[in-house]
Amino acid sequence: MFNHETRAPEETASFYGYTPDRAVCIIFLSLFSVSTIVHVAQAIAYRTWWWLGTAVLCGVLEILGWSARLWSSFNPGLKDPFAMQLTCTILAPTPLLAANFVILEKLIQQLGTGYSRLSPRAYMILFSTCDVLSLVVQAFGGGLASSAVSNGTDPEKGGHIMLIGVAFQLAVITLYSILGIEFFARYLIDTPIRKGWDQKRGDLTPNLKLMIAALGFSTTCLFIRAEYRVIELEDGWGGKIITTEVYFNVLDGSMITLAIYVVNIFHPGRIFRRMTRRERRPGVVGPSYITMS
Repeated sequence: MFNHETRAPEETASFYGYTPDRAVCIIFLSLFSVSTIVHVAQAIAYRTWWWLGTAVLCGVLEILGWSARLWSSFNPGLKDPFAMQLTCTILAPTPLLAANFVILEKLIQQLGTGYSRLSPRAYMILFSTCDVLSLVVQAFGGGLASSAVSNGTDPEKGGHIMLIGVAFQLAVITLYSILGIEFFARYLIDTPIRKGWDQKRGDLTPNLKLMIAALGFSTTCLFIRAEYRVIELEDGWGGKIITTEVYFNVLDGSMITLAIYVVNIFHPGRIFRRMTRRERRPGVVGPSYITMS
C-alpha cells in the first residue's frame, strides 16, 4: 500500500481505503470549531484555566485532525494529511479524559471524601499520570506510523504501539469508572470507607446531579471510542474496520463530539461556583469556597 512517492499507489489511490466524505468532514470540523471556541470563552468567563489544557486542547486536536481529513477528501492519496489526521485524532480524546479526572476530584471534595477509596488528590495524581503515559505511548506510536507513511513504508509497527497506548487508556477509563461508581454508590447509601474519619457529607444539589450525569455520559462516550480504537488497531492496518469510514465517523468522531459538547452544556465552571461560607457544603474540607483554577 505504501511507496516512496508523494501519493498512494494507483491500485489503492487512498491511504484510508476510502475517500473521506467531504460533507461529513465539514460537519465535524464545524462542530469541533464551535465547541472549542465556546470552551475558550467558558474557560475565560469562569476562570477555569486548566480547561485550556484539557477540553480546549482536545478540540484543537480534533480541528486539526478533521481539517486534514477534509484535505484528504480532495485527494486521499496524499500522505501529509493522512499522517496528520492519524496522529491528531488518536491523541485528541486524552486531554478531555484528563478533564473528567479533575471533575471527579471536585465532586469528591463536594460530596465527602470519606466515601472515596482514595483521596481526591490521589485520584488526580494517579489517573493524570496514567493519562500522560497513555498519551506518550500513543504519540510515539502515532509518530512512527506517520513517519512510515511519509517514507512510504509499512506503518504496522507504529500501529501496534498505538494499540498498546489506547488499550492502556481503555484500562484506565475502566478503573476510573469502577472507582467513581463505587464512590457515588457509597455516598447514596451513606456507607463511608473511612469509618470515624472525615464522615462529613455534602448535599447532592440539582447542579451536582447534572454534573454527575454529564460526567457519566462523557466517560461512556470516551470508553466507547477507546474500545472502537482497540478493536480497529487489533484488526490490522489494512483491516475491514480501519478501512470502513462509517465506523470511524460514528464510533470516533460522533463519540468525541458528544463527549465535548456535554461539558459545554454542563460546564464545571458553572456547576462548581465559588461558595460563600453560608453556602459551603458540609463535605468540603479546607477553604470556604472551591475555585476552579
